Amino acid sequence: MSATDTLDALVPARAVFHPVVDLGTGAVVAVEAHAGPAEGPGPSGGPARPDPASGDVRRAVEAARAAAELRTPLPLQIGLRAETLASGGHLLDGLHRGLGETGRRPQEIIICVGGGFPPARRPALAAALSALRRAGYLVGLSGLGSAHTPLDLLVDGASYLLKLDPGLARSAAADPRRAALVASLVELAHRLETHVLAPGMTTRDQVLHLREAGVRLVQGPALAPPDWRPGMPVHIPVTGEREPPARPGAGLGPRVSEFTLPAVTLPRTATAGEVLTVLNAETGATSVVLVDERQRPSFTVDRTRFLLQLSGAYGHALHARRPAARLADPPRPVPRTVPAIAALRAAGAEDERVYDDLVVVDEVGRCLGIVRVADLIRAMSR
Repeated sequence: MSATDTLDALVPARAVFHPVVDLGTGAVVAVEAHAGPAEGPGPSGGPARPDPASGDVRRAVEAARAAAELRTPLPLQIGLRAETLASGGHLLDGLHRGLGETGRRPQEIIICVGGGFPPARRPALAAALSALRRAGYLVGLSGLGSAHTPLDLLVDGASYLLKLDPGLARSAAADPRRAALVASLVELAHRLETHVLAPGMTTRDQVLHLREAGVRLVQGPALAPPDWRPGMPVHIPVTGEREPPARPGAGLGPRVSEFTLPAVTLPRTATAGEVLTVLNAETGATSVVLVDERQRPSFTVDRTRFLLQLSGAYGHALHARRPAARLADPPRPVPRTVPAIAALRAAGAEDERVYDDLVVVDEVGRCLGIVRVADLIRAMSR
C-alpha cells in the first residue's frame, strides 16, 4: 500500500482548537488545530498501524479539514514532525494536495515543525523546508529550548515562527535560570526577525511574565477553555506593570517584521458580502487584504470605513453582491526588512489613512501579513 493509500484508509479524528492570542491587541490572530490519532481496521481486523509519517500527514490534513468546517478566515497553524518532512517528497505532495482541498491557500497556513533533528537527516529536512517555503507556506519550529533544534536551523529554515517549549515557557515565571534562557531565545528570535509563540500558559502570572520578556503571541488555558472554537471570546490578563524593556543594540530600532500579524486575506474577486461575512466572524480583524493569484496585495478593506458604507441606507442591497474592491483602497505595502520607524513615517504620509493597516510584503511582493499602526506608535513611544 502506498503512502497516499495509507492516508486515505484512515478514519478522521475529532480536532481540538487553540487560539493564538496577540497580547498587544487582545485579538485572536490565528487558530491552531490538532486532530487526534486516527484509527481503522488493521490487516487482521485489529487497529491499523500506519507508518508514523503517513499518520502525521493525515492528522495535519484532518485538522485543516475540521477548521474548514468551522469556516474561520483566520490563518491556520498545524504541526508536523521533522521526521515526517525528511521522509520524502511523496508525503509532501499528499500534504499539499490535502491542504489544498480544504480551500486554504498556502500563505494562510503556518506549519510548525517539531521533534528531533538528527544530523544524518538534515539534508532531507532542509530540502523539505525549502519546498514548503517555495509553495508559499509559513514555516515555524516548535519545542524551542527543549527539543534538539540546531541553532543554525533557525537561520537556514528562515522560520516565520519559533514556538517555545510549553514546559520551559511555564517555568520561566518561577525559575530565574529558565527565565534567562527564555529571554535569550526571545532576543535571538527578534534579531532573526521571527515571531515567538509561548504555548501552554496556565496562569495569569505566566502570561504576564512572558509579556515582559518580549513575547507577544501566547496560547493556553489561561486565555481560552479546552472547548474553545473560533468566534468564542478569549481572556486577556491585564496588568499595570512596566512595559517590556527595550532591547539593547537595536540600532535603528526593531524592524517592521517584529510587529507583523497574520493577515486575513480573500481573493481580489471577493464580493462585499463575502468580506462582510469575514468581518462579522472575526471581530478582531481590522482589515481584509484582497490578493491576486500570486498572493500579492491588490486592495485593502478597512473595517471601519467598509462597515460604515454598508450600514447606510440601502448599503447592503447596493454593495453586497458587487466586488469588494469597489469599497477598498490601494494597499500600503512595506518590505519586511524596513525599520519600524520608517514604516511609521510612511503611514503618516497620507492624512486620510494614517491609521490604516500596512501590508508587509516579501522580496517578490507577496503578502506576509499586516502591521497595525497603533502597535508601531506604542513601540516607538518606548
